Amino acid sequence: MNPKWSGLEQNMKQSGIDTMLITDPKHVYYLTGFLSDPHERFLGAVLQTGHEPFMLVPALDEEAARAASDITDIITHQDTDNPYQILAAKIKGNIGTIGLEKENLSMARYEALQEALSFSASFDLGPWLRELRMHKSPEEVGKLRHAISLIEQVLQEALKQVKEGVSENELVAEVEYQIRKLGADGPSFDSMVLFGENAALPHGVPGKRQLRRGDLVMFDIGVYADGYASDITRTFAYGEITDEQTRIYNTVLAANEAAIAQIRPGVTFASIDKAARDLITEAGYGEYFLHRLGHGLGIDVHEFPSVHGLNELTLSAGNVFTVEPGIYVPGIAGVRIEDDVLVTESGVDVLTQFPKQLTFID
Repeated sequence: MNPKWSGLEQNMKQSGIDTMLITDPKHVYYLTGFLSDPHERFLGAVLQTGHEPFMLVPALDEEAARAASDITDIITHQDTDNPYQILAAKIKGNIGTIGLEKENLSMARYEALQEALSFSASFDLGPWLRELRMHKSPEEVGKLRHAISLIEQVLQEALKQVKEGVSENELVAEVEYQIRKLGADGPSFDSMVLFGENAALPHGVPGKRQLRRGDLVMFDIGVYADGYASDITRTFAYGEITDEQTRIYNTVLAANEAAIAQIRPGVTFASIDKAARDLITEAGYGEYFLHRLGHGLGIDVHEFPSVHGLNELTLSAGNVFTVEPGIYVPGIAGVRIEDDVLVTESGVDVLTQFPKQLTFID
């Protein structure tokens, strides 16, 4: 049994939980090494105290599951089977309390499990899994580095297509073409390329807006590779920009660097947010920094923890998250600079390496 399962079993024993059922495909991957999208079909990994874990997978995924997973006990179901009955027949003994992922289960699936397994109580596994996932192993960090390297290559290639008259949508298409061409599994979220006034919308939607001289150009893009995500934002100038736009850019860059300078084990996530936010506020743009400083990054592009001013959790080695301050002044400028960072035993390793100094594209 791998250490992740062993740790969860210890938690189960301490909490009086008989059986644990993992149904989120990303958590199945995290715990077993098998990555899939089962669509509407049932996929689950089960651990009962005192037993080895087993998996129930769609029959069409059996070969892939056996090749990828470190679990040897794999059972299957056909499309015409009732997977809940197969699960009930496999589980040993009566279930008292079952551990489930509250955020992943629909009411329909919960009721089907209740009918088949007749458990007396349920327990949310979410906090345990979030705690595990907060601390990335060296293998996970390697996968994150790979995903980050790919998206930086994508950005480098996409910048070659930045020219007057190109549309936001055309650059999004180039980004997503390069994502596939360079070997990533796909984008980790909807690729965002925004020009001028649209860049002042933190979650703007790319459209037909064409590039003009004097525009700021924001790329917020990421990929999945080997089950792990990257997420980077860079903002560029196309032609000459105004003094205020330059000041806004330099303020965001200083805020990004100030936050990163605070990162080390033992400090709070709130203090990192504060370092960036105080600098932006002192520059007179506090009301235009509209979101948290960042978010956890791993098998989800947005995962625990949230890096905001009320999060008093302390950093520890192995945490990976984004640092992405921004200033969004309607009609004037939108600038965001986002890095992916790893907390080390002695400080921080900035995983994103793409240059951050104000760059003019012409």
